[in-house]
Amino acid sequence: MILDNFKLDGKVAVVTGASKGLGQAMAVGLAQAGAKVALVARGSTEETAKLVKAFGGQSLSISADLSKQSCIPGIVEETVQQLGRLDILVNNAGIIRRAPLDEFSEKDWDDVINVNQKSLFFLSQACARQMVKQGEGGKIINLASMLSYQGGINVPSYTASKSAVMGLTRLLANELAEKDINVNGIAPGYMATDNTSALQADEARNRQILERIPAGRWGKPEDLVGACVFLASSAANYLQGTTIAVDGGWLSR
Repeated sequence: MILDNFKLDGKVAVVTGASKGLGQAMAVGLAQAGAKVALVARGSTEETAKLVKAFGGQSLSISADLSKQSCIPGIVEETVQQLGRLDILVNNAGIIRRAPLDEFSEKDWDDVINVNQKSLFFLSQACARQMVKQGEGGKIINLASMLSYQGGINVPSYTASKSAVMGLTRLLANELAEKDINVNGIAPGYMATDNTSALQADEARNRQILERIPAGRWGKPEDLVGACVFLASSAANYLQGTTIAVDGGWLSR
């Protein structure tokens, strides 16, 4: 039956930025589909773990600061030691810095690139090595953005990093497809999360955004869950290097 292809029973997923927002929703969704989930975040993942436990799912909390790549080997090692294997990686962790072009600092550039781009690549590399070692393939899902397609305003390092995420998704897919590892992306539209709180609070900008979204509303974290579970499942076995925009129609307008 086709719905069986969406089940993740026996799989183990690593989700970064799993303490709240998009990462929390996707982690819970993967667990509901049957996966054991390693919850990776700099802050507490207690709330996410409780949501997983509430329906009988299993999770592991891993504290890690992805602004430093030194934490990456430990994420893989602890996941495999505690949960037995590693089949799915969701590269969700991301940060943003806002300032006009002529005021944007080198620190704000480096901070964003380190988390959104550099750690994404090296965590993908480390998880892919484990997947290859297991010999059963795997799935890597990268979180892109509307600014993977557009320039944006006052967010140069975020735009650069998210444009790179889409390119790296293609590159990783090209190199890992022969090893039965599928690499794809999700580009969330304008989502109601902490990262967009400034835009939501700006009455004029908020109105402009809503006027362009055919769906007529900001996205919610749970809007990403279907795409995430699909890309993590065997239903997506012939999907490689693509990025799915979950945006309420923003890019179509």
